[in-house]
Amino acid sequence: MARRAYVRVVAEFSEEGRITPLTVEWEDGRKFRVDKLLDVRLAPATKAGGQGMRYTVRIGGRETYLFEDEGRWFVEARA
Repeated sequence: MARRAYVRVVAEFSEEGRITPLTVEWEDGRKFRVDKLLDVRLAPATKAGGQGMRYTVRIGGRETYLFEDEGRWFVEARA
């Protein structure tokens, strides 16, 4: 089972209320630029449990999920 790894996110907020993540800072302090936002939907975090807005993003050429739940951001990490 995976765990929730909470991360810092710098995001842009549009006038319409859309949130676009721009950078992600991992637990160890490494920062990554989001290359592209691919999808946004309400979805479960199947590996780490819970539910939130799931942002499918491309970082460094790899697709990954970034979740936002009540103002906190997390990724699914190995336990």
